[in-house]
Amino acid sequence: MSDSPTTGLRLGIVCYPTFGGSGVVATELGKALAAQGHEVHFITYNQPVRLGSFHPGVYYHEVEVSKYPLFEYPPYELVLTSKMVEVVQTHNLNLLHVHYAIPHASAAVNAKRILADAGLTVPVVTTLHGTDITLLGKDASFKPVITHAINASDVVTTVSQSLKDDTVRLFEVSRDVEVVHNFVCPSHFERPPDLEFRSQLSPKGTPILCHVSNFRPVKRVLDVIDTFARVRAEREVTLLMVGDGPDRARAEARCRELDLTQDVVFLGKVKNPIEPLLISDLLLLPSETESFGLVALEAMAAGVPVVSSNVGGLPEVNVQDETGYLRDVGDVEGMAQDALAILDDRALRSFKQRAKARAEEFTIDRILPYYLDLYQRALDSSVS
Repeated sequence: MSDSPTTGLRLGIVCYPTFGGSGVVATELGKALAAQGHEVHFITYNQPVRLGSFHPGVYYHEVEVSKYPLFEYPPYELVLTSKMVEVVQTHNLNLLHVHYAIPHASAAVNAKRILADAGLTVPVVTTLHGTDITLLGKDASFKPVITHAINASDVVTTVSQSLKDDTVRLFEVSRDVEVVHNFVCPSHFERPPDLEFRSQLSPKGTPILCHVSNFRPVKRVLDVIDTFARVRAEREVTLLMVGDGPDRARAEARCRELDLTQDVVFLGKVKNPIEPLLISDLLLLPSETESFGLVALEAMAAGVPVVSSNVGGLPEVNVQDETGYLRDVGDVEGMAQDALAILDDRALRSFKQRAKARAEEFTIDRILPYYLDLYQRALDSSVS
């Protein structure tokens, strides 16, 4: 990293404002930058869910897409491009940090060209989070746009080594790609657990297993239920399902088939998934793929060990036999065995301690300097 940290930045952050990992990381990054005295402008179609109330140095600019009979589909990327140009010019921004290749990076490189025509040089830092590469990368119709967005950015980062490898494999990348892992903010985990809520879920004090996701097929929520059923056959446990999505109905039906409805609680979407993690004993994450697995890191920061699939960026976070266990996708029998091993009273205490210690390697205080260094490099390259 450079010797002199970047100071006095005025930057725009473009992200999805939702509960997903990319939106959470982008929002927490912006708040941390503002806390260090930088000026941060969020540019997106809704206020980011993790932004919360007023923060000094943080501003929000809504991207509103009007509906015209001329357009069959609302032209969000074009409106986003114009909004970026407007915010840069109005607030004299000196950097854009965009999360996701399309539509955010593709819009940003177009905005960069428009601004250059107006005599303004504004570098673009692009962070790739996963589905923009692993899912859209398999669709040939998106490939030229994603490739251009990556190569036309001034700095490109991925949230894991696994995602960097996928990016280089799937696209004709002609520039360096940096790995900057996702992070957690320790202050979010300092609150005491809601013991009353825990006692309602588990009146006998039996362990609570947890799953947090958007319930899409890639999350394999039926594997969560099947794994839990095998654990429940051996000991008393409760399963807390946090989130919602297309496979929720199938998961609820599987619970009825296996006579587990008394032991499984579907909580639905929650504003802050950290709260249910704080009362849990084990996270089940059997995903088909995870570019990083932020919920695994958040669980570990809450002192919760993880049983996960051995895919994508998960092995970079979840350490085998230290913070939990990793299994092949679909190995519900193995995951159940691992869960039972962790839930042994003496083992659980050790796993919790090691999980929390591992999460301390991924705190915002450790990751933020890497981003500041990359911002400085982007600014330096734009004037060289």
